[in-house]
Amino acid sequence: MGSDSPLISVMPPQSLEELRELAIRIGRGESDISLGGKALDVLSRLVDSPELSAVRTISELADGFGVNASTLTRLAKGLGYDGFGHFQGIFRQAIADDGLYFYSRQAGRLMSVKDENDAEIHIFERLAAETQANVDRFLAQLNGQALREAASTIATAKRVRAYGVRQFHSFVSFFIYGLTMIRGDAALLDPLRLGEAEALAQLARGDVLIVASCAPYTRNVAEVAATAARAGLHVIAITDTRSSPLVPPSRHAFLVPHASSFFSNSMGAYTVFGEGLLNLVARELGPHAIEALARREKLIGDMDIETAT
Repeated sequence: MGSDSPLISVMPPQSLEELRELAIRIGRGESDISLGGKALDVLSRLVDSPELSAVRTISELADGFGVNASTLTRLAKGLGYDGFGHFQGIFRQAIADDGLYFYSRQAGRLMSVKDENDAEIHIFERLAAETQANVDRFLAQLNGQALREAASTIATAKRVRAYGVRQFHSFVSFFIYGLTMIRGDAALLDPLRLGEAEALAQLARGDVLIVASCAPYTRNVAEVAATAARAGLHVIAITDTRSSPLVPPSRHAFLVPHASSFFSNSMGAYTVFGEGLLNLVARELGPHAIEALARREKLIGDMDIETAT
């Protein structure tokens, strides 16, 4: 969104949820408002962290995003607000007296080391507090209807595949392991490493592909998601922000933050989300999930796989 971009006369969103929905529509090209990649990224980061967007000054936010304060002002006006103060009021309204943001506001209390003897324990305290804050943030964005639709789709689709690489390979492997406990024909997309194209060719319209990645995004995960969507697969994205390249090709996108002091992307909140979604799928399957678990338990017993404690 350059300095010469025309301001657009629109009725601005009146709630944080409306603002989040608008960010997704802009990213998918479904809105009359057009933003450049940088401006869309800034908007996505603002709506994903409302507790920070509400309390930080325009200069502090601009510094954090690596842009000029005037960029935030132009963004606010381009969205239909009178100025940045009007725009920021949406975030302040959203978090006022909202218990969902309690942990985000409180997490900073664990950020200072008390003394040298506490330094090692403090590393764990800090990571735990940051993970709780990330969970708090994704809970604040969850949509019940979208969760029900995604769970139902995963439960009833003929085939379900999941795809993630690097760090997210472990996440999708965990998710598929849980899913195979309660339903059949669920697997990683390309477990034999024959190629993503060959793996997608085995699927048909209406099958489900779950993709997962966060910044810095892996290019081929985004390409696989886009190709799958064009082929008529139901793409479900588990990612971090509305500006993620996984959002446009997805029918359902669930946003899970990962900010922490861990030297890589924190996966704690992703694991919590994955467990929750698996529970919803099990609920959708009902007696079928219980029967699948019983069959699994019998086979484990017949093969004497587990040792007694």
